[in-house]
Amino acid sequence: MKWPAMGYRRVTSLAELWSATAEPGAQIIAGGQTLLATLAFRLSEPGTLIDITRIPELRGISVSGGALRIGALTRHAELGLDALVRAHAPLLTEAAPLIAHPAIRNRGTIGGSLAYADPAAELPACIVALDAVVVTASATGERRIPARDFFTDLLQTALNPGEIIAAVEIPLAGRRSAIQEVARRSGDYAMAGLAAALRIEGGRVAAPRLVYFGVGNGPVLAQGASAALEGRPLDAASIAAAQAALAEDLDPPQDLHGPPEMKRHLARVLTGRVLNGFLTQTEIAA
Repeated sequence: MKWPAMGYRRVTSLAELWSATAEPGAQIIAGGQTLLATLAFRLSEPGTLIDITRIPELRGISVSGGALRIGALTRHAELGLDALVRAHAPLLTEAAPLIAHPAIRNRGTIGGSLAYADPAAELPACIVALDAVVVTASATGERRIPARDFFTDLLQTALNPGEIIAAVEIPLAGRRSAIQEVARRSGDYAMAGLAAALRIEGGRVAAPRLVYFGVGNGPVLAQGASAALEGRPLDAASIAAAQAALAEDLDPPQDLHGPPEMKRHLARVLTGRVLNGFLTQTEIAA
């Protein structure tokens, strides 16, 4: 199908954006990796596309106040290459090559991925695992929403009408992190995935966050599996306990990839792979 007829306007400041989006039928576009597909299938018919890619307040990667700040217009490819991201949030560096294909990574933005909130996407799970804060902006001011509260349901977020994602802030917490997923082909959405972050203090696990994607209506922070690791040595017994806890943590829907039990099985496999990877790192460091 062809796109519907529409207008186009490029804005260069937040003030100009608020004025433009006040017009009926306005729709924001940045990387456009989701929006362009919905236009082609007539799932979206905006009156005017508002191009925000020239707004400087939404760009840049920096470290300030004990946090890594990533502007919403940062492209997936930039996440994979940026030195500050690699130093302070290597989980995002590791996740970037898993996102779709190079053409999409070169255009898609972190803000767009988080706002769309696809339950099989890597970046929403990563920012929950990293205990990040989503910084939003609107004509009335700024809000700061913990990532764990940002994703509210299938393709839904805590964004209010007239509000956009301005940046993501990730605390500099000295975590170990890893991401793994199972997909049918390179570039496909994950059948199941796990983004994990934790610390090892005095030989014991501290502040573990196991966040699964592709197994629910959004990123799923596995409370039971995370609790099974807290304060324990990272060993075969604690890993098995975390895997067992997933029976209560995860309630995946059946989808085109397979039934719920298959997804639970994949989640258990990924848990073993990721945690055994941390265990190997610990043994090498010792």
